Amino acid sequence: MGEASGPFDASKFINPAQVGGIESYTIDEGEGRGLRVLCVNTGGGLRYRILADRGLDIDQAFFNQHSLAFLTHKGATRPTRALDGGIDWLKGFPGGLLTSCGPFNIGPPGEDAGQTFGLHGTHSNTAATIESVIQPDPRAVRMEMSATGVVRYGSLFGPSLELRRTIRSTLGSNAINFTDEFFNPANTDAPHAWLLHINLGYPLVDEGAEFCYDSPKVEPKNAPADVARFNRKGIDAKRVPGPLEAHRGFNESVAYLFPRPADRSGGTTVGLVNRKLGLGVAIRYNTKEFGRCVNWQHWGPGEYVTALEPANGTVEGRARDRERGLLDTIPAGGRKVYRYQIEAVTGREGIEALRALNGK
Repeated sequence: MGEASGPFDASKFINPAQVGGIESYTIDEGEGRGLRVLCVNTGGGLRYRILADRGLDIDQAFFNQHSLAFLTHKGATRPTRALDGGIDWLKGFPGGLLTSCGPFNIGPPGEDAGQTFGLHGTHSNTAATIESVIQPDPRAVRMEMSATGVVRYGSLFGPSLELRRTIRSTLGSNAINFTDEFFNPANTDAPHAWLLHINLGYPLVDEGAEFCYDSPKVEPKNAPADVARFNRKGIDAKRVPGPLEAHRGFNESVAYLFPRPADRSGGTTVGLVNRKLGLGVAIRYNTKEFGRCVNWQHWGPGEYVTALEPANGTVEGRARDRERGLLDTIPAGGRKVYRYQIEAVTGREGIEALRALNGK
């Protein structure tokens, strides 16, 4: 994971940025004006953009000329607490390769333990404090680049949480490695929900592309459209269709995947492959940290997107998760760490290794 593809000849360049690195700037147009971003060039073909003012999430991501991620109509906008209620989260949702959801709730608006929550929590509309940006330097045989920042949530009297997120890539590689470390600095326990909304889009996602996962159980969420897509005879839910008229507007299909761990530590992989492009995306995470993976399929014309979303709970609301014994908690003074990776996969061997998850 994340190894350099080969050495760089330092005798042939004077500025390491010529082969890769991290560039910081501020967006100066539209609703994103003033947004701090970090653009990462791994030097292996993968480029991605970190939104410092949106919780160190990632919107744009490209491998060579091909976009990996879905972007919403407005794209990245400034964070605001005004979008914390109801379903207003959707008005600021940039799509992107990673929009994190939580940290106190995921799923629909609702109430639990005397608190009211909006869709998918407050993380996406919370700015980070940047602690460090470390550049690679092949001349010093330092191949890793990284950005670390802190995101704080909560209020006086709690619950409160602090996230320290580090995003790393290795010069010459096509992988993004994440470490999310939560700390509860308050004197009361904090209910905790965390979901990685990893949004894949065209041209990676196109008719005939295939989802790759080894999940003994696939559980449609609840709506008739969920059951029809994932359980109806004659429909292959692992095969991407063309745009569907039935998915215009709010219509979608959602199911829970329970990928089989590949080792005793709980590691697993899910992904998507487009064999026509010779390109795929692999998502590696730990099933002991994320108990399920949500597969969101929304094939509306224009808004043509799917997501693979490792989660520590369901997307049916915090009260429902509490009733079912699925709600996690970080005790006062406690910590919880998540480690995961998103990798652009190329070459026959890598593509077939992903497809092999389907037993082919």
